[in-house]
Amino acid sequence: MGIVKISDPLHESLRVASQALSRSINAQAEHWMRIGMLAELHPQLNHSEICQLLIRAEQEGGLDLTRLAGWAQAPKARANVKGGRA
Repeated sequence: MGIVKISDPLHESLRVASQALSRSINAQAEHWMRIGMLAELHPQLNHSEICQLLIRAEQEGGLDLTRLAGWAQAPKARANVKGGRA
């Protein structure tokens, strides 16, 4: 665990979002970091798909990037099969 320095405006945004969503400021920041990390790793996924990955990960014991990498490929593979490209 470490300290991450962020700008005052971003901290204020975190404070507002955390209160609105009943999370601590740290939990809100971690949520945004997970969403952003997964969005960068899997740009083909939309926000809803990323949230589904996070829920599935939680059901299966927590965030594991290796496992999530495999899951993120599954929707794309299914789309290719439906489109006749498999």
